[in-house]
Amino acid sequence: MATHLQQSPASGHGSASSVQKLRVPEDRGGQRLDNLLFGVLKGVPKTHIYRLLRTGQVRVNGRRAKPDTRVAAGDELRIPPVRIGAPAAPARASEQRLKDLEASIIAEDARYLALDKPSGLASHGGSGIALGAIEQLRQARPGAGLELVHRLDRDTSGVLLLAKKRAALLAAQAAIRDGTARKRYLALLVGRMPQDRLKVDAALRKSVLQGGERMVRVDPAGKPSRSEFRLLEQRGDYAFVEVLIDTGRTHQIRVHAAHLGMPVAGDSKYGDPSANRALKARGLQRLFLHAAELRFPGAEGERHDFSAPLPAELQSVLDALPRPV
Repeated sequence: MATHLQQSPASGHGSASSVQKLRVPEDRGGQRLDNLLFGVLKGVPKTHIYRLLRTGQVRVNGRRAKPDTRVAAGDELRIPPVRIGAPAAPARASEQRLKDLEASIIAEDARYLALDKPSGLASHGGSGIALGAIEQLRQARPGAGLELVHRLDRDTSGVLLLAKKRAALLAAQAAIRDGTARKRYLALLVGRMPQDRLKVDAALRKSVLQGGERMVRVDPAGKPSRSEFRLLEQRGDYAFVEVLIDTGRTHQIRVHAAHLGMPVAGDSKYGDPSANRALKARGLQRLFLHAAELRFPGAEGERHDFSAPLPAELQSVLDALPRPV
């Protein structure tokens, strides 16, 4: 018989735990599987947890599951024996870094905290990153119970939303899933828009290359993904656009833009190297992609609207390009 969600005791640090069978409680329904395991397997490195998932050793209702699988209340998890090491001292951000992060908070109330995340800061730790935005904010706000509502790519700046209460988290994530949330981005694309609006409805699939690099590609066997690109200004051979997305797949805007033949400026993974070099000479030192707005209805009819202006380092690059005639 499966137990409720809690870690089975191990015989001591450095020892292997027994097989665990866990039943997901009501208040954890909708949580990502990897996040759930981080809490259950305290002391186990995240890299090892991802390896268990990747090799199919963690089962949900008897089946293999991916890290981003959202578990439902009542699901049964089977977790293999794992070696519990002595917990390492947690990484800590400097006081100056925490002050800089606090200065990036754009809105906060009893339910949500919205951050204007700078480019270069990961949403969360993992894959060689000790501290992401969520870990640093938890350090700054101990006991606040902060959870990520969604994620942004490390190189993307802009609105990153965190919830302070479980009900608020589930409400915001439900709005994102059912399409009632509006997610608006600003981007600079390499090329000329053939028309003012371009819609991309192309499924995306994640893969990992031999060297461990994660890539996403258009693939009919992937997950449904939809983006709409709207021209704001054509600046010479570059299009300044807003992007509305109905889904939130990994690297979605970057892959869809490249699929159009108009990659995002400064994109070292899916972009145009020669265009990136030309723009670097004009001062572009990062990916030109910014999460400008997240808006969604609240549970009691109110609307939540969080926005962040285009960063100064991107505005200066835009200003250096030819003006529309």
